[in-house]
Amino acid sequence: MTVLVLPRTHRRVPLALGACLLSFTAFWVAQRAADVSMIDLLVYRAEGATVREGGDLYALRTTHARLPTTYPPFAALLFTPLTLLDVATMKAAATVANLALLVGFTHLSLRLVGRHARVEHGLWVAAGAVWCEPVWTTLRYGQINLLLAVLVLWDLTRRPGHRWAGVGIGVAAAIKLTPALFALFLLCTGITQAVRGGAWRPWLRPARAAAYAFLGTTALTALVLPHDSVRFWTRMVFEAGRVGHAEDTANQSLRGALARLLHTGDPGLWWAAAAAVTGALGLAVAVAAALRGRQAQAVLACAATALLVSPVSWSHHWVWCVPLTLFVWESGRHRAAAFMALIFCSYALWWVPHGHGRPELHQDGGQLALSALYVGAGCAFLALCGVRLWRTSRTA
Repeated sequence: MTVLVLPRTHRRVPLALGACLLSFTAFWVAQRAADVSMIDLLVYRAEGATVREGGDLYALRTTHARLPTTYPPFAALLFTPLTLLDVATMKAAATVANLALLVGFTHLSLRLVGRHARVEHGLWVAAGAVWCEPVWTTLRYGQINLLLAVLVLWDLTRRPGHRWAGVGIGVAAAIKLTPALFALFLLCTGITQAVRGGAWRPWLRPARAAAYAFLGTTALTALVLPHDSVRFWTRMVFEAGRVGHAEDTANQSLRGALARLLHTGDPGLWWAAAAAVTGALGLAVAVAAALRGRQAQAVLACAATALLVSPVSWSHHWVWCVPLTLFVWESGRHRAAAFMALIFCSYALWWVPHGHGRPELHQDGGQLALSALYVGAGCAFLALCGVRLWRTSRTA
């Protein structure tokens, strides 16, 4: 009898797939045991229903928490198919879709950081990443963070000059504004390269494609939802307070950290100054890294900058911790990568008082440190990238 022996490389994929499916199954059981509400997904469904019924999108208050619509109206158009499913089916489908997106996200992350992105590597990373707090919370709420991250990385890991590069970023920005910083990064890099007399087209072409995609989807939405479009772009876009209290523990942006530090719900000029400085320095680091051929460092510096300067960056927005940790590991800093993984897998920011009564306004020193872990990790990453680039420029 002939026994077929598979080569070791062929056995790795089934093993990794089995481990990934086992991890995802355990995750599914844990989320069902925790009776997760997927409250944001319910908001998305209500937005889609409002569009179908011709209602006022930005007057909507839904679920027991009376949550409002906060995304651009294009997002609500995309949510209309959710109304075709019953709630139970919608929740199951959204969870499966997010798990599939996680696998794609880990594969693109590995490709970004320069490692040969083998299928089994992406599966192993996904099996572990599903348990980190940002990913867990993304699936718990039924959020779209993984979709947006995949759209961005889909663009930024393409070969230079690809005709569709930039479209994903533009669509992501039309759904939620924060990814627009990636287009600004491409634009600044292209302009800087042009001034230096270098090849600027590989940077400005995707920036232009992102702008066209954003403007096209926004204009199309304005034709379908003229009232909601005018209201969002002239008023709602400036009302950061609609999203939630600035000092909420879940708000892992500079504004959130400063609100807790200063014990105020409105850090005002302190946040504006900090965001302006961090935004300028973060973009400078990203552009400098890109011009030195350090694509992964550039992209992740831009991602960290976007999360830090956004008025509200909920903890689940930090799904970018996956490529950040992989990049630090691939850079040879294994202890730093392990510490970063510990930060995002410990759920430590939830160890502090939070919830009703706004206890975040009265945190002590230790609680302030725990509730700013993601902000600290992002700032430390940008600072280390900046220092390394400065040292490289001095020795060049």
